[in-house]
Amino acid sequence: MTSTGEGPSATGSSSISANTSQISLADQFARSTEEEIQFALDEIRNENDKLEKETAILTKYLKRVDPKDIQTQIKEASPVQQDVVRVHKRRSRSRTGSTERLLKLTTEQKCDIAQREHDELREEINKFKHETEKILDTYRATREEAEIRLAEMKKSSYEFNRDIVLGAKNLRTGRVVAERVTRYFEDKMRSRKALIEKLRLKNSTLKVQKKKLQLQLKQKEEMGEVLHEVDFKQLRIENNQYLEKIDERNQELLKLKHSSGNTLQVLNTYKKKLNNLTMESNRLKLEISQRNELLTKIDKETELVEKEREKAESINANLRRQLQDYIVPEVLDYVQVRADLYELTKTMKTWERKVDIAQMELQKYQKQWLMMREHSRTVNPWATMEQHAAL
Repeated sequence: MTSTGEGPSATGSSSISANTSQISLADQFARSTEEEIQFALDEIRNENDKLEKETAILTKYLKRVDPKDIQTQIKEASPVQQDVVRVHKRRSRSRTGSTERLLKLTTEQKCDIAQREHDELREEINKFKHETEKILDTYRATREEAEIRLAEMKKSSYEFNRDIVLGAKNLRTGRVVAERVTRYFEDKMRSRKALIEKLRLKNSTLKVQKKKLQLQLKQKEEMGEVLHEVDFKQLRIENNQYLEKIDERNQELLKLKHSSGNTLQVLNTYKKKLNNLTMESNRLKLEISQRNELLTKIDKETELVEKEREKAESINANLRRQLQDYIVPEVLDYVQVRADLYELTKTMKTWERKVDIAQMELQKYQKQWLMMREHSRTVNPWATMEQHAAL
């Protein structure tokens, strides 16, 4: 950082020194190579850039600082700083002079100015960050409110379609019943009024809490317990530390959520496998029970078949025994038995014909008897009545 000043009493000496320095620079450039000249030029450019930056910081500092603060700093500054400031004032008063000489700030002054500009820039950044956080909080609150309103609108639309559009139709006419629509809106208005009353009570409670906190703050101010800038800085540092801890906890929470999500995926996979295995187990149990029932039925049938086999074997054994004991009769005996059978069959057929003839005669006599009886009833009904009375 540089500033310029003039000395009227040293005009001749300054002009001589300037001419001497120009001659020495010309001789130096004449003896130097092109690379050395380029290197020197780069150094001069870097120095000029550095001086421009320092001058910009100093200009910004002077524009920002109040002149009264500058006077206070001059009174509290060291003798070297006071000399520099007096020289700067003398330079500003004699700006129209013909000669100037450079006055440089000390390293301590440069560090002081840079530190103050750094603090000011950091405060501006913090202020801008605070304002942007407020704006972001406002946008977040607006978005959350819009999402809540959208969810409420979707819920109201669903309930209206469920209760009115679909549920309030008359099945005979197909029109919406007006009474149900009126009752629906009355219930909605009643719920809205209840919500408004609830919010009003909450708002009044918050106002009471706000007044109480304002009263406590006023009492602290009167008692001198108000926090100072150092306390705010300490609180800011602690807040930053807590924010770092919160970020670490959030990172850990994200990791835990990620691991929890993976665990849930694995758990869902095993649940699906368990469900499939349970279904397969139930199917196998049902099949086993069916097979057991079939096996029991087969066992019963086997026992029954075994009994029938034993019975058939016993019958077969009897038949075999009878077959072994059977003696074939003589041919004449067989012929005699067949002749007797023929005669018996012939006799049976003869008697069957006689029975048929007797039944026909019986039916004929029954018909005649019925006809005679009916005729007697028509000729003498009183006798019939007497017979019935006697009976």
